[in-house]
Amino acid sequence: MIQRDKALLDFLYQFISDERKQRFEEVLAYRTRHITVVLEDIFQPHNASAVMRSCDLTGIQDVHVVENNFTYDINPDVVMGSTKWLNIRRYNELDFNTPTVIEHLKTNGYQIVATCPHRDDFMPETLPLDKPIALVFGTEKTGITDYVMEHADHFVRIPMCGFTESYNISVSAALLVYVLTHRLHEMTDVDWHLTEEEKNEVRLEWSRRTLNRIRQYERKFNELHPEFS
Repeated sequence: MIQRDKALLDFLYQFISDERKQRFEEVLAYRTRHITVVLEDIFQPHNASAVMRSCDLTGIQDVHVVENNFTYDINPDVVMGSTKWLNIRRYNELDFNTPTVIEHLKTNGYQIVATCPHRDDFMPETLPLDKPIALVFGTEKTGITDYVMEHADHFVRIPMCGFTESYNISVSAALLVYVLTHRLHEMTDVDWHLTEEEKNEVRLEWSRRTLNRIRQYERKFNELHPEFS
């Protein structure tokens, strides 16, 4: 975290209640980037929004939204404010943005885990968590693209014993992130927590999103600290 951002965080924290700051710390204790979620071209906003809510509730900080054919619009009735607390990165500059997100995640040390009901590599209880993983969920009707299939490091399948072919994507995501983060929290040989620098970055972003009239606060900060201008 650069010096200016640390000073800004200290300044903004003066105006945040002790109760809210305590809540920040309670949530940060379970926040992780060891698991991240990729939504590839989800066309039903309520499904993507439900996944966002599940990520927040299970401690996953980052969500990557790939917009190839469909643009994700937040459904406020479903997210229930959860997107306010997440880092959401969109990929929409190209006609086909999936390679961009896959390359970005692999470069940053993630194993790409494709969710697929027709592959038996791993179950949620057996998927390796010794390295950071990116769970990729595909579009509602056709699932993940061939590109993800070809570049995945692992596949994970949720067991089913009914006639229907697959779970709804929001249900699949909820089941997987719950089981995987629960397993992660029980592990003592994997450091899945955010670093202190990452926590400070999140604290600053949460502070900005918490305070009303944040631009006025930042203008006041700039007046008090011209050395950062």
